[in-house]
Amino acid sequence: MTATGQPQGDDIAALAKGGRTNVFGFALRLAARLPFLFIAGRVYGPEIVGRFAIAVLVVELAALLATLGLKRGLAEALSKTDRPHVHVVFDALLVALIASLIGSAVLFVFPQIMYPNSNVIGLERLLPLIVFAVAWSDVMLAALAYRHNVKAAVTARAVVEPWTISIAAWALSYASSRDGLIIAYVLSMGAALAASAVPFLQSYGLPRGWSPRVAPMFALARRNAPLAGADAIEWGTRNVDRFILGLLFAPSVVGIYYMAQQVASLPMKLKTSFDPILGPVITKSLAAGDREAVARQIRQVGFWIMAAQAALALIGGIPAEAVMGVVGPEFVAGAGALCFLLLAEVLAANGAVSEAGLVYVARHRNLMLSITMLGFQVALSFLLIFVARDLDMPLMVQAAMPAVALALSLGLGSIVKSRLLARLLGAPVSAWRLPWVWAVLATSLVGWAFVQLPPELEWAELMIGIPAMLAVYGFVLWRWAFKEEDRALFHKAPSADAMANDRRGVG
Repeated sequence: MTATGQPQGDDIAALAKGGRTNVFGFALRLAARLPFLFIAGRVYGPEIVGRFAIAVLVVELAALLATLGLKRGLAEALSKTDRPHVHVVFDALLVALIASLIGSAVLFVFPQIMYPNSNVIGLERLLPLIVFAVAWSDVMLAALAYRHNVKAAVTARAVVEPWTISIAAWALSYASSRDGLIIAYVLSMGAALAASAVPFLQSYGLPRGWSPRVAPMFALARRNAPLAGADAIEWGTRNVDRFILGLLFAPSVVGIYYMAQQVASLPMKLKTSFDPILGPVITKSLAAGDREAVARQIRQVGFWIMAAQAALALIGGIPAEAVMGVVGPEFVAGAGALCFLLLAEVLAANGAVSEAGLVYVARHRNLMLSITMLGFQVALSFLLIFVARDLDMPLMVQAAMPAVALALSLGLGSIVKSRLLARLLGAPVSAWRLPWVWAVLATSLVGWAFVQLPPELEWAELMIGIPAMLAVYGFVLWRWAFKEEDRALFHKAPSADAMANDRRGVG
């Protein structure tokens, strides 16, 4: 029994159930994202993709800032108000719209922020007009999450948005190979907003009798600055490397790196798949004063995420050249960057899950640590690039240096954050297990054997090698690394009546 008076396995069962549900959303995102990568790489080429990558980066940063932390803070506002919830949410939408218009105006007047390494051409100047759609979609989905509707987020983000951009990018390539990607992105964000608005209006309705009160929303945004800051820093950690490349390299180089980044970012979404259920479970244990339970939850989810990310890193990193070759022959040069980006996701796993606890028990210290590690990453990126240039290394080796800096900074950040959380909770939170290392080594050996095949059999690296690596990895992991709690992730949770009978010793 835990300090909450509930059986120890209940929280793990809840995490496993939530993980199964949300990993399904991850699988949908994976299936929908791959066509876009193939179309963008094969049809548009590295230079157009590179321009698109930097522009979208700036627009999404503007949208993130425009939400003013309300993605996290909206639930608090709804739980403490005596006003109709629809009025509170429309207050938040109005605040997000005001902030979005300010951000859009700045980018419209200074479009070179979006295109630091090239001239503004075609319809690219109009891209900032979509900032409000991204921000509004985020706020609406946060409002729906408060009412436990996560299906809307899966539909909007994992189905509507990626499939719209994939189909639109392919269709628009026949009309304009220059503006097609930008227009496709605008259409996908508009479609995601519509997919968010429909369930939102069905759930909350229209704000009849609404009198805007934006001052409390701005006050809430100020109170949630540490949480919003943590989100912004995490976003910056995963995207600042692209902006650095945009300052120092041609768009084609950025395009190659961006494609490697998109492939590598798929494992990162595994962590976010657990966020909707991990937060409530942690807060419930903290409210009951059961810090040992929080540590156990962090260890458990951390291992699940790290084990899954390692599998994706192995099957993407060992045959990296073949994987990047699927996107397009020009992108094979990004194989080195892909390997380090995939490694970074594995090293980040423990720190990312530890942060889920730190935002509740040490939010200001967590924010300061995140800012420090981001500064370290940026400084190290520039240092490694300039050293590589002085040593006259190949261009794409120089361009891979930000990925090296990312892996080092995330690895160091994981160590610092997990140790801080362990000290605050009085219990270990590390997800590392020795048998997992055996699984990685065995899989690496199998992968190395397939990489030795002659070039004409490169197809076998992907078609036969990847399934073989997954089979070996899964067998070793299941046989020696998994505990009973881990196998709960693959078992259907028993019904509430069955669990109640089990606790009473019935049946």
